[in-house]
Amino acid sequence: MDQARQATYRPAHKPAHHPAKPTFSELFTPKLVTVLREGYTPAHFKADAIAGLTVAIVALPLSMAIAIASGVTPERGLYTSIVGGFIISAFGGSRFQIGGPAGAFIVLVAATVARVGVDGLLLATMMAGFFLLAIGTLRLGTYIKFIPYPVTVGFTAGIAVIIFSGQIVELFGLTLPGKEPGPFVPKLVALGEAAGTINPAATFVAGLTIATIVLLKRWRPKWPAMLIAIGLASLVVALLALPAQTIGTRYGGIPRSLQWPALPPLSLDRMIEVLPDAIAFALLGAIESLLSAVVADGMTGRRHRSNCELVAQGFANIASALFGGICATGTIARTATNVRAGAHGPVSGMVHSAILLVLMLLAAPLASYIPLAALAGVLAVVCWNMFEKQAFATLLRASRGDALVLMATFLIVVFRDLTEGIVVGFALGAILFIDRMAKSVAVEADLAQDDVADAVDGGYDSSQASDADTVVYRISGAFFFGAASTVGSVLDRIADQRRNFILDCSAVPLFDSTAANVIESAARKANRAGVRFVISGASPRIRRMLINHGVKRPLVTYAASVRDARAQLAQKQAADQPAVTG
Repeated sequence: MDQARQATYRPAHKPAHHPAKPTFSELFTPKLVTVLREGYTPAHFKADAIAGLTVAIVALPLSMAIAIASGVTPERGLYTSIVGGFIISAFGGSRFQIGGPAGAFIVLVAATVARVGVDGLLLATMMAGFFLLAIGTLRLGTYIKFIPYPVTVGFTAGIAVIIFSGQIVELFGLTLPGKEPGPFVPKLVALGEAAGTINPAATFVAGLTIATIVLLKRWRPKWPAMLIAIGLASLVVALLALPAQTIGTRYGGIPRSLQWPALPPLSLDRMIEVLPDAIAFALLGAIESLLSAVVADGMTGRRHRSNCELVAQGFANIASALFGGICATGTIARTATNVRAGAHGPVSGMVHSAILLVLMLLAAPLASYIPLAALAGVLAVVCWNMFEKQAFATLLRASRGDALVLMATFLIVVFRDLTEGIVVGFALGAILFIDRMAKSVAVEADLAQDDVADAVDGGYDSSQASDADTVVYRISGAFFFGAASTVGSVLDRIADQRRNFILDCSAVPLFDSTAANVIESAARKANRAGVRFVISGASPRIRRMLINHGVKRPLVTYAASVRDARAQLAQKQAADQPAVTG
């Protein structure tokens, strides 16, 4: 080999330098510990304190509104933010995650309360916490993040529609003859029949709340719009003695203390009864929290520890249930507010929970004056923001496949069930992915001289390309079960080709057992037809899989590159030539 050839030649396959697997401490060390190790100064605490106060002001009305919409008393939303939020920040894998009750859970929690009562809800929440612990400990958080984007957009949009439909009664002060139906269509029918019972006072209060939030967000974006709107609505109702229901008239106010931790009633039958709810809570909590952490990463350039985050979510839900709270998870809106407010680390989330506790202890009597229509107005704004209109429209225009996944998820969530919506959306997304991957595989036959030179790092002897008895096939793209029929139909024709067949696998990044079976079948067919079969460029992993499936001598030989394969065939032909001519 001359000096020029030596300078350009590289082995077809160099040992891959994979990053070392993260240790247990790297996976599960809370971000709070990381931040403290970096050095935590008074300036950092000041930034976290200001951010925590800002988030607490947002979380105060929102926590009560979500609890009421979920069919439980308002203080349970505060318990969730105080206890669950503190644990999520203290032990979580995200620097900026703010935990508490989330709008995404409203439909599930309300359905659980209606079916098994508050005690059943607490048990399901505790069981969901243990499931989250298991998911995080088994390091399954990475796989939860594989949910397709159209599924998350359709799912979130569907939840927004359902939550808003559940607030119409409070927004307009409607009086229903019986219990409000849960399913979407019967609910709309019942609301239409009660249209004549609109309460002008409640409608005015809700409109005032929404208008105040919208105007403040536009003209004074740094002001706590939701808290100001709630305060203004409460003041108007009290001064004008408007006939609008408040927290005091509906629930008698909220307590001025946390309840003592207590286990919900436990029994095997009860646990089996709430098991589907617990699984749904765990899956939705994992999805919501990791999605929120990803949003925070995108805003800050940081990286969260997904499995550590799930472990913290598990502890948070167990503790929330013990203290009488509902499901806790990472919340996108409050986490984004935390980042924008200049938080430095998890201490801001802990401060947010502490401030909520102080507010509950000192200002609980004032909560009695908050109109329910005002809280419904807050949730109406939340629903408007949850429905990602631009992303929804973009996906509808992107491709038919993405539009199908989006609309299927959205419609099933609205008209059927949340869990079914996720499952169907994920299944459709997986099928769409398989179809796209299968179409991306290509098989090139009878490679031209330039193509072979590209496949062989450092070039090759051009005289070898004139071998009329040798054909080269190159597979590029993922070779898996979805592409097996496409590649197999091409390889099946090799018996009708020349004496020597080279299969170049150097451009195959993904290879499964179905692909190995296809090659094994082609190799046997070639062997029966007297065709020499050489596989070149196969990575060690692909080679091991092929050998395990029986693709070994005498069926095939292996070569590092197309050039090596041609050299082997040339040597074989030279060795066989005397026997043929003699």
